[in-house]
Amino acid sequence: MLRNTTTAVLFFMLFIQIGFAQTPILDIIPKPNKVNYLEGSYSIPSNPKIYITPEFEGVVDLLSEHPAIQSYTIEIVKKVKKVPNTGIRLTTGLETDRFDDNTYKIEADNNGIVLKAKNTKLMINAIFTLIQIAYLQDYPQFIPSVEIEDSPRFGYRGMMLDVSRHFMPFSSLKKFVDVMALYKFNHLHWHLTDGAGWRLQILKYPELTNKAAWRTHAGWKDWWNNGRHYVEQGTPNASGGYYTQDQARELVAYAARKGITVIPEIEMPGHSEEVLALFPQLACSGQPYTQGEFCIGNEETFTFLKNVLDEVIDIFPSTYIHIGGDEASKEHWKNCPKDQALMKKEGLKSEEELQSYAIKQIDLYLQSKGRKLLGWDEILEGGLSAGATVMSWRGEEGGIKAANAGHDVIMTPGSYLYFDGYQTDPRTQPESIGGYLPIDKVYSYDPIPTAIAADKTKHVLGAQANLFAEYMPTYQHVEYMAFPRALALSEVVWTKKVDKSWEDFHSRLQRHYKLLQQLEVNYYRPSYNVRFEVLFNPEKYSNLITLHTEQVSPDIRYTIDGSDPSANSTPYTQPIDLAIVSTIKAAIFLDSTRVGPIQSIEVDVHKAIGKTVLYQQTWEGYPAQKELTLTNGKKGGLTYGDGEWQGFTKDIDVTVDFERREEIKSVAMNFMQVPGPGVYFPGEFVVSVSDNGKTFREIGIVKNDIGTDDPKLKFKKFELKLPKSQAARFVRIKATNPMKGYLFTDEIIIY
Repeated sequence: MLRNTTTAVLFFMLFIQIGFAQTPILDIIPKPNKVNYLEGSYSIPSNPKIYITPEFEGVVDLLSEHPAIQSYTIEIVKKVKKVPNTGIRLTTGLETDRFDDNTYKIEADNNGIVLKAKNTKLMINAIFTLIQIAYLQDYPQFIPSVEIEDSPRFGYRGMMLDVSRHFMPFSSLKKFVDVMALYKFNHLHWHLTDGAGWRLQILKYPELTNKAAWRTHAGWKDWWNNGRHYVEQGTPNASGGYYTQDQARELVAYAARKGITVIPEIEMPGHSEEVLALFPQLACSGQPYTQGEFCIGNEETFTFLKNVLDEVIDIFPSTYIHIGGDEASKEHWKNCPKDQALMKKEGLKSEEELQSYAIKQIDLYLQSKGRKLLGWDEILEGGLSAGATVMSWRGEEGGIKAANAGHDVIMTPGSYLYFDGYQTDPRTQPESIGGYLPIDKVYSYDPIPTAIAADKTKHVLGAQANLFAEYMPTYQHVEYMAFPRALALSEVVWTKKVDKSWEDFHSRLQRHYKLLQQLEVNYYRPSYNVRFEVLFNPEKYSNLITLHTEQVSPDIRYTIDGSDPSANSTPYTQPIDLAIVSTIKAAIFLDSTRVGPIQSIEVDVHKAIGKTVLYQQTWEGYPAQKELTLTNGKKGGLTYGDGEWQGFTKDIDVTVDFERREEIKSVAMNFMQVPGPGVYFPGEFVVSVSDNGKTFREIGIVKNDIGTDDPKLKFKKFELKLPKSQAARFVRIKATNPMKGYLFTDEIIIY
């Protein structure tokens, strides 16, 4: 029996080695600079001895997170030359090893594994690469023979977690750090305060955690829509929580051990409703629940903020302290005697300069404590102090302006890095704040805009994703919104731009789903939806339709006659070129069984394409393709920010000029509705025609029959079908805006 067992084990080991020799696959994310596969493999023994040089005595215990290293012994070797040539080794490398301070190396062969780095920061990265490799293998104790050389593109690789809108259990924060470390993030931006709740114990002001940390409703949306009040801890309906200073220090130490710096954010001068409800003397009005901005002309404001920052600085050793600085209303400042008196005294010409004055005072105070100020891009308004660093969130403009002016910036534009938006079809997802950010768009981001001068690109420190939690009531929901999009960002900020490839990343990502499952991460599963991309060719007067999906190598079946696809329908193998009006329907099949919903799209080749559109009311905020938008043959997608949906805050009033009389049988426009951000269907869709462009006759009205109670994204085609065709040169369309929000439309469709 023993002989048979031994034979089986030897056969198993031989099988593994042969397998690695034939097809070694590591699929590391983020992608390393260089990976060179060799023949053979190494098997980690059950109780390995780990040899280290003294520099790495403080990080070697991270190897205990390797799934195949349950126990081990350590031997410290003072000289690199004395380190054995076998087993697991952590060293600074020999003099003949030529790599810089920003690089680590991993070399594995039949005799063992050696991790090389010049400092602990890079050694931590090397260790987590080794751990990730283990999780990606079927047998974590085996590692194929390989040489890896790797270094980060950016020094700042961040994730922001909002615990104000919804309080997160302390244990969940450690789990978040665990996953961050595995993918080489090195900064956790901790959004600790906001109007929805104060989350950090401040000993000097116990009211902040006795009341400002607790509110009337557990869900942010319910609280927001029902008075926005705070209650004492212990009140029956009190919902919220806070972290003690000891817990904050524990998280800081836990993250630092894994190479992650925790940056605290204390909001000022705006987003401070929870503070001013308890300390109304710091508000311009002097009354609670009246504003969210501190009174800058009140010296007590700065006394309070400095006292808070003193305790924050004592807890967090980070170089940066984030002070928010965003979305501060200036209306109260305009009418506040104290603020106006300060403006006169300091020669400030605007309320923007008043905010800049406040930011500079805090910046000087932080500098006096050996720290640096970090804030959202609004801190640029009114002038920025020399030592401040900008987080550019309202697009890239703030970052471009700051970098070109010589300030350090961290890029975090909402359209690419706000992970609170939908990652797939919003109609299939839990409610979100809005927007549409699929993982491939995250991956496409480059943190260095072309508008930054070449000699100023050094000021782009890196990039960060933000998880504002208005619509993330639990930590499990945070994971759902963060992963796997965070994996795409990890490669954006680590891997050299020339080495990036979406197709390659998407292929490697497939094996990481198993890793996330092993770590019990509640990640978003790739959907079985089919997404259409339609490209109109004005020369051929045809549409080229490409079908996309989040699945790899899916079996998509489609029809072009409006019928539902089956397993016997045409398989999708290449883009579909159509010069006729069609309704395309498509779905994904697995083993002849449909596993996803049937998706459809109407493909138009209509009379208005290429015609001139005259605007009686112009667009606002969302120009799309400007005058070409409504007759370019292109449909909008799932988000009004995609460059195809044109936005209006007043009634839509547009006229199509055919340049000659045309037979009109139907007139239609598509609209979207998502009430959360204030996007609604029109009240009425009114069509008129004219031969001279001056005198119009109304030919029909379509009234909206869908309410606004449902928060989910909806699309509706407002179409007027005429019982009898009419001839006219001009077609005028008015779409009323009774809700006074945004109307979004993408195309005028006329047959």
